[in-house]
Amino acid sequence: MTNSLGRVAQSDRSILAIVPTTPSTLVLDGRPLSLDAVISVARSAAVVELGAASAQRLDESRRGMLAHAAAGSALYGINTGFGSFSHVRLASDQLALLQANLIRSHSAGVGDPLETETVRAMMVILAASLARGHSGVRPALVESICAHLNHGLSPIVPSRGSVGASGDLAPLAHVAQGLIGEGMMQFKGQVMRASEAQAASGIAPIRLEEKEGLALINGTHLMTALGALAIHDTQNLLHAALAATAMGIDGCRGASSMLDARIHAARNQPGQIAVAAALRELLQNSQIGPAHAQNDPRVQDPYSLRAAPQVLGAVVDAFQFAKRTITNELGAVTDNPLVFGSAKACEVLSGANFHGMPLAISLDLLRVALCHLAGIGERRIYWALSGHDKESKLPAHLSAHPGMRSGLMIVQYTAAALCNELRTLAYPSSVGNISTCAGIEDYNSMGATSALQARDAVRLTRAVVACELLVMAEAIEFQRPLLSGTGVEHAHHRVRTQVMRLGEDRSPSPDIAAISAMILDGLFAPCAATLF
Repeated sequence: MTNSLGRVAQSDRSILAIVPTTPSTLVLDGRPLSLDAVISVARSAAVVELGAASAQRLDESRRGMLAHAAAGSALYGINTGFGSFSHVRLASDQLALLQANLIRSHSAGVGDPLETETVRAMMVILAASLARGHSGVRPALVESICAHLNHGLSPIVPSRGSVGASGDLAPLAHVAQGLIGEGMMQFKGQVMRASEAQAASGIAPIRLEEKEGLALINGTHLMTALGALAIHDTQNLLHAALAATAMGIDGCRGASSMLDARIHAARNQPGQIAVAAALRELLQNSQIGPAHAQNDPRVQDPYSLRAAPQVLGAVVDAFQFAKRTITNELGAVTDNPLVFGSAKACEVLSGANFHGMPLAISLDLLRVALCHLAGIGERRIYWALSGHDKESKLPAHLSAHPGMRSGLMIVQYTAAALCNELRTLAYPSSVGNISTCAGIEDYNSMGATSALQARDAVRLTRAVVACELLVMAEAIEFQRPLLSGTGVEHAHHRVRTQVMRLGEDRSPSPDIAAISAMILDGLFAPCAATLF
């Protein structure tokens, strides 16, 4: 897709193949992953290694678990069947086959495959969780995941099939299927049989031993991967939305008095206070505000301008909650059962850390927040294009020749359509339990659905904010020769590096795509105060 300046615009990098850069190295040492570490592996092909101390911890934990099993204890998924088959004890010569059968039977996903970046994020989060030493697996299993990541091997994983409770079973089973040399895999941009991809890259498939198949699939790694990518991209999106809001205040000749710090201190909401401060910073040194401060017949602006700190502040507060949940999960062990103690004194405990409800609720909330971020932005677009406010000096639809040229009229239609779709995505998936596994798994989170919808909501909202930046950059042109605030002018310049001012009518689609790609790349973050 080519924009109005002839540059190629990426509408969404997440659908593209991973392009290796000079990689950094991430050592899995048991500590929590950072969001940046996940992104570096998912999108920039960072090298992943198992730390020596973690390898020793894994070995000791596994020896303790096997000794415990050898003493005759019934250990779920180690010497018993799974789910409602947990009452079935198995002989020692069946335990390795049990794990391979688990992977094969649980590879039941359907739908479009997950993007490569999501699969890579799943894999590094899975490897980091196993490396914490509570899953009873061999170091060789974690090293196999690392080798697949480092050689650019990515299993093909259908996107649907997880209920977000006993782990993301089906999606993770497809990852594990690739590790054992079965199923399909992407390698160097080609989709082929996993065994062929492994042979081409010099990696041997791994043979699973006791507990290892269960450990590979009994976690929240799809939910967490999608959540981590969504949080990273929402952070960039919020910076762009702040820049668009500030640009809209001056582009529509709105009153900046509503940003007075005393107003927001009186409300005592931290997100609102932070957003108002960021907008004040973006508008600092503006010539536009003072130019209409006197004798302006308008007493108050529409809510989309006047209540921006209150609405965006609530979005920021919701985002911070979701970010905290995802960040916590990046330090979690979500397997079952878990192994505690040393080789000499080991306990194997069954629990339910695989349950995705913390993630499901957080990602449901994130989608609601994104719905409002997009919704209030669409209202500002409408106001700027409406021609209702003669004091703003903006012609209807920002058309330089109304009637002959339609200007940016249909950009608002696009934003409205996106907002309608966002509203359908905002319905909370976590409230819709369906029981599974013959009733043993009787309360599921549906967190994978929450996460997939969060991914889609981020993309739709990014397009709405791109529409707003396109419209408000044009609105600022009608305020010339006056300049807006330093931060706003910086954001305006960013837009103009990719999108020229509107003259004759042209297709806005390439312009929206170009701005959306800039948002994805975080290019509007330097324009505003740091909130995160």
